[in-house]
Amino acid sequence: MKFTEGFWLRKESVQASYATQAYTVEEIPGGMRIVAPEHPIHSRADALDLTALVLEFVSAGHNDIAVTATHFQGYEPDEPRYELNLEPEPTELTVTEDEAVLKAGDITVRVHRDPFSYQFEADGKVLTTSGFRNLGYMRVNKRPMSYRPGKHYLTQEYEPYMLSELSLKPGETVYGFGERFTPFVKNGQTVTMWNEDGGTASEVSYKNVPLYVSSEHYAVFADHTGPASFEVGTEKVEFVGLSVPGEQIRYHLIYGETPEEIMAVYTNLTGKPALPPAWSFGLWLSTSFKPEYDEETTGKLIAGMQDRNIPTRVFHFDCYWMKALHWCDFTWDDEVFSDVEGMLQRYHDKGLKVCCWINPYIGQNNDMFREGMENGYFLMRWDGKGIKQVDNWQPGLAVLDVTNPDACEWYAGKIRDLLRKGVDAIKTDFGERIPIDVEYYDGSDPMAMHNYYSYLYNKLVFETLEEEKGKGNAVLFARSGTAGSQKFPVHWGGDCSATYASMAETLRAGLSFAMSGFAFWSHDISGFESTATPDLYKRWVQFGLFSTHSRLHGADTYRVPWLFDEESVDVVRYFAELKNTLMPYLYSTAVKAHNHGTPMMRPMIFSFPEDPACKYLDMQYMLGDSLLVAPVFNEEGRTSFYLPEGLWKNLLDGEVLSGGRWYERTYDYFHMAVFVKGDTILPVGGNKAVPDYDYLEDLTLHYYLPTEDRTCRIEIPDLSGTTLLEVEASCRNGKVHLQMKGDRKPEKLRYVVHLEDGSEENGELR
Repeated sequence: MKFTEGFWLRKESVQASYATQAYTVEEIPGGMRIVAPEHPIHSRADALDLTALVLEFVSAGHNDIAVTATHFQGYEPDEPRYELNLEPEPTELTVTEDEAVLKAGDITVRVHRDPFSYQFEADGKVLTTSGFRNLGYMRVNKRPMSYRPGKHYLTQEYEPYMLSELSLKPGETVYGFGERFTPFVKNGQTVTMWNEDGGTASEVSYKNVPLYVSSEHYAVFADHTGPASFEVGTEKVEFVGLSVPGEQIRYHLIYGETPEEIMAVYTNLTGKPALPPAWSFGLWLSTSFKPEYDEETTGKLIAGMQDRNIPTRVFHFDCYWMKALHWCDFTWDDEVFSDVEGMLQRYHDKGLKVCCWINPYIGQNNDMFREGMENGYFLMRWDGKGIKQVDNWQPGLAVLDVTNPDACEWYAGKIRDLLRKGVDAIKTDFGERIPIDVEYYDGSDPMAMHNYYSYLYNKLVFETLEEEKGKGNAVLFARSGTAGSQKFPVHWGGDCSATYASMAETLRAGLSFAMSGFAFWSHDISGFESTATPDLYKRWVQFGLFSTHSRLHGADTYRVPWLFDEESVDVVRYFAELKNTLMPYLYSTAVKAHNHGTPMMRPMIFSFPEDPACKYLDMQYMLGDSLLVAPVFNEEGRTSFYLPEGLWKNLLDGEVLSGGRWYERTYDYFHMAVFVKGDTILPVGGNKAVPDYDYLEDLTLHYYLPTEDRTCRIEIPDLSGTTLLEVEASCRNGKVHLQMKGDRKPEKLRYVVHLEDGSEENGELR
């Protein structure tokens, strides 16, 4: 929110009280507390009739400083709070007349007492600063109080806000804020945390995460579930401003030498992602949204994929597995599905997992609504006149109250019934259209609950899946989210359109999502709205099958490839099989994401933070440590891509290129810019049919472009994520050395060494 008109002038509707002096500093457990008045106190008279902020800096974890600034400490906002894992480090505080210095881990907080300012330091450098008019309490639309009897006797009416601003250095770039479809670098954008269903072609986002990551080795996480607002070099171009309604502002300053270290600290705080089951990395086929379907239709779709030898691992039933106007009552439409359990078993026998669509909204034309109404399981109107209902999406729709334990158990019971019939995964759609003129069971502030609802909704479904299927077997296909939702994978990118522009904005959103703590992400291959051309369909298939999770889904038409053209069949088959063979590498990367919070799909700046050419790249990405992917975004098949320093070899056509420069290439539908970084061991499996298999069986190790005196390693997991085999490779005196470690060493292991001149050396490791 902007409180000024230009840099110097405040809006006339705003009365600001800025921290100007660290009048007192005291040590508290884990940190320090400062009283910061709005004007310097140099005499007793100065200490009267003024506003003072109470500022606290405490250690919240390794390289994580929690900052809190409060005006009225007795204010109780009924704000739901994120579930945070706090593990404070020892601190050291030094206080003098001039400054207060707090050290925790690698971070130093240095406070200059008069005039007031503070800065965060690490590795001998200043990360960011806050000083003149950067921390304040804002009274917006204030009405003056009166000393005479009446409504405003000794009372000020206004809208309270807290403001904190942190400096930006020249050339500093900012990333994150959740899954955002606007430009990847967020400098120059105003970003408000408010989940909404807005498609992929606007500033509206399904998944708002109040976290930004700076190119200067730090991140800021606003610990507010409500509509925090960020001015990223907009209100003041030298600062990122954070404002929140109320009497208190909270944020965490996180430091890391690399984005990977930052993400490890952030996910220590908000939670590591669960490890999705290996089968979920295979190709998902959907019924799509609106087309007519029954068991005969779904059977034909599945048979069409299998008759064409296209490896398909999950079949998804979208909305119309339930009757129209009955969403979401968890009752199969018996007019078109007469033998549900038998059908699901038949699909299991064909080697498929099954997913079903749900949402937390219940229309009034079914027994489930009446049951929920009788028991008080829905959000209630703020005026006390019953249930909050709307005619948006479903007639008389009501919203599950996720703060009511009995309502959650009731809803979880519906999910259990679905799972026990044979469903394996749940698509948790919606969770963004959450009204604010409501009352929650636990009394939570509806504004602050609007975004946090998505967390509680997906947590409820995910934990029910874990209870029924066991840990390691739970997977969602979720649309909404906020901070912490990364614990409940997988999320997908919402309603994109069948255009190249929408494909590009989808990738931008995925990269921002990765910079916001999310490791696993998908999208609707070829676009949700409208129907793609055969050309776009094939290019999006390439991109989709080089994403962590891959789903063919749309609005008005089936997305099976033969409806586009015969070549599409071959393209889908080729890239689906290729992804399955790469699963030893991909699942190893997924295990790392689960253990450390490192995203699988990574922006170039994440993997190469010291390369200035990577700062703005948003049309290519790294998939794990070793694969660089640059999809095609035009009908000509042309792509421009940048390779960082080192040697790179195209996985598909074998071209070897030197990094540190840009290239342009034109590719057919069976090729694209997928480059393997030099000094990489890429494990390739021998199973093209499914993604979940024994990754040591028929395994081939590809050692790419070894350089002298460099060592690389890879860990091969089993389907539970446990490491089966470690392989180390190096090149010394022109000779390649490979060594196996682990409890399960194959008697022999094939390897291929890819040399700089394009030649290959084959052998067996025993």
